[in-house]
Amino acid sequence: MIARSRPFRNPLIGLVAMLSALVLAGCDPVAVGGGGPRIDARAPVPVALLVPGGSTQGEDEVLARSLRNAAELAASDLDGVEIDLRVYNTAGSAAQAASAATRAVEEGAKIILGPVYAQSANAAGRAAAARNVNVLAFSNNTSIAGGNVFVLGPTFQNTADRLSRFALSRGRNAIMVVHERNVAGEAGRAAITSAVQGAGGRVASVESYEFSQNGVVDAVSRIAGSARSTGADAIFFTADTAGALPLLTQLLPENGVDPQTIQFIGLTRWDIPPATLALPGVQGAWFALPDPQLSNRFYSRYTEAFGEAPHSIAGLAYDAIAAVGALVQRDQSNALTAAALTQASGFVGVNGVFRLRPDGTNQRGLAVAQISNNQVVVIDPAPRSFGGAGY
Repeated sequence: MIARSRPFRNPLIGLVAMLSALVLAGCDPVAVGGGGPRIDARAPVPVALLVPGGSTQGEDEVLARSLRNAAELAASDLDGVEIDLRVYNTAGSAAQAASAATRAVEEGAKIILGPVYAQSANAAGRAAAARNVNVLAFSNNTSIAGGNVFVLGPTFQNTADRLSRFALSRGRNAIMVVHERNVAGEAGRAAITSAVQGAGGRVASVESYEFSQNGVVDAVSRIAGSARSTGADAIFFTADTAGALPLLTQLLPENGVDPQTIQFIGLTRWDIPPATLALPGVQGAWFALPDPQLSNRFYSRYTEAFGEAPHSIAGLAYDAIAAVGALVQRDQSNALTAAALTQASGFVGVNGVFRLRPDGTNQRGLAVAQISNNQVVVIDPAPRSFGGAGY
């Protein structure tokens, strides 16, 4: 299914002085070459948006609507660039995503934004590769990144890198990794160990637990003993608030791990849901999050424009349009090649600065926050450009 978006013009003041989807350090030249189609930058640029509409899951319909709204909002903010946004439903299916990508390219799309789910994004990428069209997927699964597929979602590696560098800057040099024994936990462990070593720190130890309540209870004494015996001065957890985090942060202090002495660090957002902030065991902990000032502006503006809150990943659709618009604005036929998409200075998005890397992954400017008295306090602001503080 394809639906051409209706013209969208919103009278609200644009994000970050309309963002104008400006490329950071906008005078930097775009490198010539790299995979991707040639475009006419002075004509409306056909852009395909693949969303999970049409599935049997109600959440997919909410997500599809939110992504489309955010993309239309971004397109309305562009200055001097016209996007011909074409929306295709994938029903959350890899097969339908491949079919939608094929159809989009046949109908003239010069770049594909989405889909969300990793298998669907991988299928869409394969379908578009034969026609030399790049895909900016809304996934955070780096296993599908590469070739003509770029992932826009926040990655474990990016978060681990940011927090590891910050931890070492605060004198936390011996970092213990605690992870669940599942796919996400193993991926998080790999990201953290790589980040700590890359930052020049020491991985004090790596401990794991079966992903169940009993598994945590059975492992906590061993984890606590390892923290004490290895001289760890920080524990980096892969757990999230829907999983083992509440139990771990309760039981470890009860087993002699003092979070006032051994810094707790989270790979995931520890402020979602907000009730997590009231847990005694997370007080003083660190985690990373997008630039709160920018993300709050987007949340408010979207809500006012559409009468409902955006989905948590809706900002990725805005960012994708922002990046496309910024490159097209330069009036070059190679604006959507891989070389252009991966230009080093990056882009400004609704969650802060970001850039795409040649391997298909991304880097995002993140703030470091601490939970203090049940509140989120930013203790190291998100960088506003690459190469400065935080990078």
